Amino acid sequence: DQFLFSIDADGTMTVDWNEWRDHFMFNPATDIEEIIRYWKHSTVLDIGDSLTVPDEFTEEEKKTGQWWKQLLAGGVAGAVSRTGTAPLDRLKVMMQVHGSKSNKMNIASGFKQMLKEGGVQSLWRGNGVNVVKIAPETAIKFWAYEQYKKILTKDDGKLGTVERFVSGSLAGATAQTSIYPMEVLKTRLAVGKTGQYSGMFDCAKKILKREGVKAFYKGYIPNILGIIPYAGIDLAVYELLKSTWLEHYASSSANPGVFVLLGCGTVSSTCGQLASYPLALIRTRMQAQASVEGAPQLNMVGLFQRIIAVEGIRGLYRGIAPNFMKVLPAVSISYVVYEKMKQNLGIA
Repeated sequence: DQFLFSIDADGTMTVDWNEWRDHFMFNPATDIEEIIRYWKHSTVLDIGDSLTVPDEFTEEEKKTGQWWKQLLAGGVAGAVSRTGTAPLDRLKVMMQVHGSKSNKMNIASGFKQMLKEGGVQSLWRGNGVNVVKIAPETAIKFWAYEQYKKILTKDDGKLGTVERFVSGSLAGATAQTSIYPMEVLKTRLAVGKTGQYSGMFDCAKKILKREGVKAFYKGYIPNILGIIPYAGIDLAVYELLKSTWLEHYASSSANPGVFVLLGCGTVSSTCGQLASYPLALIRTRMQAQASVEGAPQLNMVGLFQRIIAVEGIRGLYRGIAPNFMKVLPAVSISYVVYEKMKQNLGIA
């Protein structure tokens, strides 16, 4: 019944030739799992965080070449979205690194401090690296995800939720390992003072000269550990919301609609961020501590213990307000740009 309802577009309880043709033309997936997985990349959700499970494409999209257009559209949408929300992203980093009980930096004082130190253009400091890393990270993540899926696919050719989660987490870890030096550069540029670095390459050169190669992987362990709670909770919440929607509304329509897609993706990503945020803060402080005068050079455990002892649990969530503030504009911008790119690239 649900299948017939989804084909019966005009609600007449009869299926004519046009409805039958349109249904299979616009829903080329061969099984219900492919249709459900289509939800996740039907709309782009870029909130400036790298810890996401890669897109999954149907066999039809791979054969027709639609997959690379989807990735290109997503990359452009991500670049525009990150640029639009870069001031909030830099504020988050500043609050993570410099915020403390003695320096109670809030949103207003943080913006005031950045504007006073470097003017309006300083609000976008570090954004160039954040945009540049989208292409290699997305490409590596997509390739790695396909490889891990092949390894973990069961004998019957099926890939379960657990295998998909493991594949996604490993792909995310592989991509992060490959581009992690760019994450360090982004943080150093964001917390740097006006005139300290002339650009991304100058920053890399100075770090290499002063601290050596290992400096480009500071904070790597908490970063990788953060993938598991983020990806796991993101997937679990998304599956729960998806199942709830299917249970209540699938009888009237097989298409969830853009607001359901945006809502499910935003809520699941936000829950994932909330769980992994302390590790993200530890990572950022480890990346930046060598450039902060008087800051002790601590490892992950030492830094965690120090924050708890000096600042309490709240100290692990410094900067989370601007981090959540950027979710809505980031999602809105990326969605609008993505839809425009889909039109220009001829994506159905």
